[in-house]
Amino acid sequence: MFYKDERLALFIDGSNIYAAARALGFDIDYKLLRQEFMRRGKLLRAFYYTALLENDEYSPIRPLVDWLHYNGFSMVTKPAKEYTDSQGRRKVKGNMDIELTVDAMELAPHVDHMVLFSGDGDFRPLVESLQRQGVRVSVVSTIRSQPPMIADELRRQADNFIELEDLKDVIGRPPRDNPTPRQTEYAEE
Repeated sequence: MFYKDERLALFIDGSNIYAAARALGFDIDYKLLRQEFMRRGKLLRAFYYTALLENDEYSPIRPLVDWLHYNGFSMVTKPAKEYTDSQGRRKVKGNMDIELTVDAMELAPHVDHMVLFSGDGDFRPLVESLQRQGVRVSVVSTIRSQPPMIADELRRQADNFIELEDLKDVIGRPPRDNPTPRQTEYAEE
């Protein structure tokens, strides 16, 4: 699936891959993840996308964001939006699809292979466009959770599908009871 001389870029949809890993019962060790893909090819960039609740006194994801920023990841963040739904429940909205898509399109001429860590079917047109530009695209998510965390159309479009659970021994660590740092799940609209 990977060639040692190919130029790689990682695109990590933070909330999506966090939910997939949690559904499989492990946390991702991002230092190990970066090392694994440096071993697989010439890693040019590793992007991590997440929305942040700026108005909270303490954001549980802030330590992770800071650690990633200082350890070789390109961080792309924006403020999450809070709202109250029709039943009066507090909800958080933080969709990073556009930011990820724009970055992938801009980087496409400079890479041979992109690895997308997301199961979001909204990325299918992006994968198709990257392929038309000659970029191979691998998608990392899971079909082993209930329900599966990857959209079927995204899985079919990708050049390679990598089952997240198969990477568990390489990039995983057991979940903590009170995980800090951790990724917050956000509603997407």
